[in-house]
Amino acid sequence: MTYTRVSAAQTRESLARDFRALGVAASQVLLVHASMRQIGRISGGAADVVAALREVLGSNATLVVPTCTADNSDTSRLYLARTRGMTSGEIRRYREAMPPFTPERPSVQMGRIAEHIRTSPGAVRSAHPQTSFAALGPQARGLMTGHRPDCHLGEASPLARMYEADAWMLLLGVGYEACSSFHLAEYRYVPLPPRQLYRCVVAEEGTRRWWSYEDIVLDDRDFAALGGAFDQAGYVTRGYVGRAECRLAPLRAAVDFATQWFREHRTPGGVRSRQPYQEHQSFVTVR
Repeated sequence: MTYTRVSAAQTRESLARDFRALGVAASQVLLVHASMRQIGRISGGAADVVAALREVLGSNATLVVPTCTADNSDTSRLYLARTRGMTSGEIRRYREAMPPFTPERPSVQMGRIAEHIRTSPGAVRSAHPQTSFAALGPQARGLMTGHRPDCHLGEASPLARMYEADAWMLLLGVGYEACSSFHLAEYRYVPLPPRQLYRCVVAEEGTRRWWSYEDIVLDDRDFAALGGAFDQAGYVTRGYVGRAECRLAPLRAAVDFATQWFREHRTPGGVRSRQPYQEHQSFVTVR
């Protein structure tokens, strides 16, 4: 007879124990990329995960998540995937129905934990129409303010503010392909990083319109290799929250390490593989 092991549902208390054992500490600014599915069964859903994190972090901490909206852009991989095989008429109708960014609209493919934080009372969301973040805690407004709409993840984004605030980053059930902190290094590793045109739908005084802007090329194809090297550098604590493999590290160390790694492993034009490239997808689909 074959027996199947059935794991018990995670509770707020068991999750809090796991976060403490991993090294999550009080009063941190913590950037979280998370897949709730990887944790396993959770009795209280995303609310229990967030409550456990906030219990461990305490009232002086600030919790940050990505709340991106790739479905309002025709330079995103999501757009290319959804329109592949469509006729010109179908593409036209699809484009006409693409939703503009507003501060209230849900994130896309960021997962239930990110959405729970975005919709929590007191949460503050940054203003970028494609790569916004949301934060909860006493530093939320300071970290989210000033996210320039033509700067995805660079010096005028919450990532740079978190770098200055000595934030930590937590990869909860996701790999380094989801590590947005590495993107800040793409703005820094050479004086003039390669650039490209981005397009998205925005709402301006109640009117829907397309908007184009130029920013650096965001290219995550070598993030797995970069992450493997970062794992060996002594900055990363690895452990489990529920069934999810996790990595906890200082965000500043991740950015500084990635900046130097890019200088050594990338050409000035980007990733050495020279594969055809479209807009980044570092923020992997999570649930």
